[in-house]
Amino acid sequence: MNAAPSLRIVAWELTRRCELNCRHCRAGASPERDPLELKTEEALRVIKSLAGFSRPLLILSGGDPILREDLFDIIREARNAGFKVVVAPTGANLNPEIVQKIKRAGVERLSISLDGASGKSHDSFRGKPGVFNLIMKGVDFLREAGLPFQVNTTVTRVNIAEVPEIYELTRKIGAEAFHIFLLVPVGRGENLRDWEITPKEYEKTLRWIAEKEKEGALELKATCAPHYYRILKQMGIPPKNPGGQGCLGGKSYAFISSRGEVQICGYLPLPAGDLRKNGFDFHSIWTGSELFRAVREVDSYQGKCGICEFNKICGGCRARAFAFGGNFLGEEPFCLYQPKQ
Repeated sequence: MNAAPSLRIVAWELTRRCELNCRHCRAGASPERDPLELKTEEALRVIKSLAGFSRPLLILSGGDPILREDLFDIIREARNAGFKVVVAPTGANLNPEIVQKIKRAGVERLSISLDGASGKSHDSFRGKPGVFNLIMKGVDFLREAGLPFQVNTTVTRVNIAEVPEIYELTRKIGAEAFHIFLLVPVGRGENLRDWEITPKEYEKTLRWIAEKEKEGALELKATCAPHYYRILKQMGIPPKNPGGQGCLGGKSYAFISSRGEVQICGYLPLPAGDLRKNGFDFHSIWTGSELFRAVREVDSYQGKCGICEFNKICGGCRARAFAFGGNFLGEEPFCLYQPKQ
């Protein structure tokens, strides 16, 4: 049996509570707190369990983690245990006091979401008027505090034409990075399959990202688009992070839901294990989960992903394969490339 790979990144959905109503929301978030989300003492046990065998980058997300009252207790515990911590709020609830508390807590970076280059387009996407202006004020507070931040954008048919404008806005407001997420229709997004861009648009968008990454003006990352690394290879552009190629889910990355369920990512709603049920033993899930073992065996993938010469650096999106075909080991349905075999 092959040893489990090193766990390098954990995204942790601290809460599904959120005041926005984003149509594409993976979490199907709600303004009300889920009574089944992990309690403070349980959250601290998660950190202790992770620290027992690894120190992955810890991304605290939601919902909106700012709405969780014990957020700073969780950050403090993680930092004391030696973790690097990133917080991913919506950006709509930032104020000078919260920003200073985040900075003092030792958070490495914040990520905020911009899905339009203007108030009209972003607010329509996020389901609440005035959110764009709130985020811009929050950005001012981050800059004044000297707290690094990045911009995340989910690309769909309704905003794909604005991506270059969002990129320029990201540079203008002083973000360190621009992370582009390609829509996976799960959660509320299940109703947005017609928002998916076409495979040709995927290819064009990923090539645009590659050209911008080559320019080097801003750190870029394509998420839920592992075939980006096939495109980099074809274009002769060396990846900035060779160790992070393809779909990382189950290989160096894991996701924890607000209820303590472990998944390969937030977009593949299949449990690899349940921390509450196994006594908060993350290591046993990481090393022993049948789901994790399956996704690590890329040569066992089905369809063209299994025979593709790029499957070691790509492998296709397991969540999108599941969303569109019901089989997480199936082929990536939005990749145009035909393997040479």
